[in-house]
Amino acid sequence: MDIESPEKLIELLDRHAYLADDGLATAVFLALRMRRPLFLEGEAGVGKTELAKTLAGLLGAPLIRLQCYEGLDAAQALYDWDFARQLLHLKAAEAAGVTDPRRLEGEIYERRFLLARPLLKALETQPSVLLVDEIDRADDEFEAFLLEVLSDFTISIPELGTIRAETPPVVVVTSNRTREVHDALKRRCLYHWLEHPSFDREVAILLRRQPACTETLARQVAEAADRLRRADLVKPPGIAETLDWTEALLTLGAQELDPDRAAATLGAALKYREDVEHVLGNGLLRRD
Repeated sequence: MDIESPEKLIELLDRHAYLADDGLATAVFLALRMRRPLFLEGEAGVGKTELAKTLAGLLGAPLIRLQCYEGLDAAQALYDWDFARQLLHLKAAEAAGVTDPRRLEGEIYERRFLLARPLLKALETQPSVLLVDEIDRADDEFEAFLLEVLSDFTISIPELGTIRAETPPVVVVTSNRTREVHDALKRRCLYHWLEHPSFDREVAILLRRQPACTETLARQVAEAADRLRRADLVKPPGIAETLDWTEALLTLGAQELDPDRAAATLGAALKYREDVEHVLGNGLLRRD
């Protein structure tokens, strides 16, 4: 898809119910045009992962997600051999009277026995959107490995040779900044810090993503979310949480955010007991 400007990208994202500001749209547009990974950093719940999902829908490409975690290694992200199928093949070959070890070794390392993990799958799928989610949760060693893969979009498999992406995937790397990601990886990417949306933009997002929501309820939820984000909380609510909160209120038939209904549904917005107690104990749900 040929997207001629950031303004056009804003329009296309809007059609998929993702409301991007000028800064984010420009970063995404440049990443697409320059074929560079996009590194999105920001608080949890501000729309980083959702952007990758929306891009996949907009581009008509499958979303291939690599969820990062502590201990993730190259084999889990890249490829592995299907040992069970290889063993079955060896047993079948033995039953058929095949005894040539060189032939057997060649057969069990054919492409059909290779299990493609997210990175290899993204290189072999054109087009595709590769989401490397929460890279800050992975170890330094995996981060260095990822840098090598993203540098030239090639993977070397000793038994099969080098696999190179004919068309590099669109890559979105996200981080919640639980730790600092090394500069080497950031230099390989275009960088954008994703803020919580402005009040008006959050209201627009709530109305767009929750069609049954009234403007009054949307404004009240956005106001409450703003108060909670300015409070001293372990985990302030992101837009993902305000969407859940609005949906919970609508499910209960609420047309406005009264304090009692807000307190009853607070678990949709806050995920820590300390935060809930702090909000309720200090009357932060009451509107001035």
